[in-house]
Amino acid sequence: MQTTQELEKIRQRLDQLRKEIHYHNYRYHVLDSPIISDYEYDQLMAELVNIETQFPEWITPDSPSQRTGGAPTEKFVKVRHPAPILSLANAFDVAGVRAWFERIARLDARVLQSDFVVEPKIDGLTVVLHYRNGVFTHGATRGDGDIGEDITVNLRTIRSLPLNIPLSPDAGRPPEYLVVRGEVFMYLKDFEALNRKLQKAGQKTYLNPRNTASGSLRQLDPALTASRPLNLLTYGIVDGDGFGINGPPTTHMETVDLLRSMGFPVVEVTHSATLDLAIAACQAMADRRYQLPYEADGAVIKINDLRLDAKLGYVGKDPRGSIAFKFPAREVTTTLLDIGVNVGRTGVLTPYAVLSPVNIGGVMVKQATLHNFDYIAEKDIRIGDRVAVKRAGDVIPYIIGPIEAARTGQERVYIPPATCPACNQPVYHQEDEVAWYCINIACPAQLVRNLEHFVARGAMDIVGLGIKIVEQLVDAGLIRDVADLYTLRREDLLKLEGFAEKKADNILESIEASRSRPLARLIFALGIEGIGEVAAGDLASVFTDLDELSRASLEDLQRIEGFGPNTAQAIVTWFSRQENQRVLKKLKAVGVWPRGQKPQAAGIVQSFQGLSFVITGTLPSLSREQAKKFIESRGGKVIDSVSKKTSYLVLGESPGSKLEKARSLGIPVLDEASLRQLAGE
Repeated sequence: MQTTQELEKIRQRLDQLRKEIHYHNYRYHVLDSPIISDYEYDQLMAELVNIETQFPEWITPDSPSQRTGGAPTEKFVKVRHPAPILSLANAFDVAGVRAWFERIARLDARVLQSDFVVEPKIDGLTVVLHYRNGVFTHGATRGDGDIGEDITVNLRTIRSLPLNIPLSPDAGRPPEYLVVRGEVFMYLKDFEALNRKLQKAGQKTYLNPRNTASGSLRQLDPALTASRPLNLLTYGIVDGDGFGINGPPTTHMETVDLLRSMGFPVVEVTHSATLDLAIAACQAMADRRYQLPYEADGAVIKINDLRLDAKLGYVGKDPRGSIAFKFPAREVTTTLLDIGVNVGRTGVLTPYAVLSPVNIGGVMVKQATLHNFDYIAEKDIRIGDRVAVKRAGDVIPYIIGPIEAARTGQERVYIPPATCPACNQPVYHQEDEVAWYCINIACPAQLVRNLEHFVARGAMDIVGLGIKIVEQLVDAGLIRDVADLYTLRREDLLKLEGFAEKKADNILESIEASRSRPLARLIFALGIEGIGEVAAGDLASVFTDLDELSRASLEDLQRIEGFGPNTAQAIVTWFSRQENQRVLKKLKAVGVWPRGQKPQAAGIVQSFQGLSFVITGTLPSLSREQAKKFIESRGGKVIDSVSKKTSYLVLGESPGSKLEKARSLGIPVLDEASLRQLAGE
């Protein structure tokens, strides 16, 4: 027995729930601007129904549990439906489905012998379509379940909606009167394409397909509706007359078959002989929800027999003969507490959201990705915003966008950092690029990656220094930048786990051998943004050493073929950083300071001057590096990919896809013998 004080507390909570749900119904159905997710709404409704079940005497006619939706907006003509357009009760797990089945079986024992159908619960806008003698006359939204909004003109713009019923169930004659229920929605691919188009045009993008479809369908301007990629799927007959000698369908399966025969697009339907099979069908649909072409927040189980369905009737707003098996939520709303920044192994700065903890599909989420800084600006995401968060499958949760209607004015506009959060050095960003970079070669957040690149085969080629050993060296504090490799001592290495004398000596010998690598290798090893092996070779053919390269101006660099303003700026910026200059001084001090060599060697004719080559496959006598030197020493240029500007493809055994592309573009193909012949040998 509850005390008077406890009862009053429950009563106050009931009043609060009713007010909240009415408000959210208004935002969802009238304004098309919800500020909470469907999952959160379902939880509020479940709490309300639970209280009213315990205290049925507290139920009032205007309780949200007694209605099917929001009131129609005043901007459309009101239409009364020929029968109530009901919504569905929800079950959040198998136990909830079985409890529903037991309840209705107690009302009518025939339920125990029933078969069922299972349909996806498409996340769209319910519509009611009216036909007279096979001709579409008018259509409406569900509205409050009894009265909807006349949106006939807008519905006519949907190409999947039949304006005339092309086929008939009886001797070519359609029903005299037919009212069909369906769902208007957007396919995910169409929604994504629409957002890309809007983003390209500099317009505001949409948060999710459901709100976009709803807002597009309820426009006063039909031209705007027509410009949106709306689609329709139908699944029920609300009313009708004149079905012919066979009469109206008596099962849900017959209904879908009839609608399909008349030319209506219909939902995917699975027939299940038992409740267990129906539950299995729901679980199978939940497992493949991410492969569905549209948003679906659940599966609907219906008793197949329409007469038994009608006999069971409905309670409140819910038909007893159907239940919605809701999938775990993958989209919710919560508060964005702060925006942090991670520094990746490649130096890219990536923002992430710090969230007020929220449960998404059984996982407590505290952080979510924000993609990049441009995304934050385009979506106008602010610290303190209530934001929509989505988690699809095992993908990291991400912020869809802010709920602008929930703003209080206390939110703060986010400004990207000017310095790297890991090393406090200035960040680098080009106006036409999305990424922001830390280009400090000694940045602790990317030191392992920088070292891994520095010792790689195409760079300084330090044999034996794999990623695991590099991580050991960094973790032990033996290396703080790439120059520290050349000050490693034998006794330092022997202290590390897994190191014996021979292993330590081999690595030190490899490090020593790398001192003699050519300038092009060292330039590439430094990891300057946009500088690959080919570009590094071009720089080494122009500049004597790193001192001379560091003094090069933008104009100097742009005189080199293939070097545009962005690449030139990246080089100048890299050499301007004090931390990078400090590392270069250390390299010079330990004797890692190669001098460049011009490609023209004495006595070699520049027979390949102005020509570009792509090498594919294994040559008979030349390694890839030898073939490259052979070409470059004769004035040619070796590039990585085939294009219309490629002069020749040099072909060896086991070539890749480059051969097919060269043939499609008509690029001449040479073997090693032909290459030597072209060089005049």
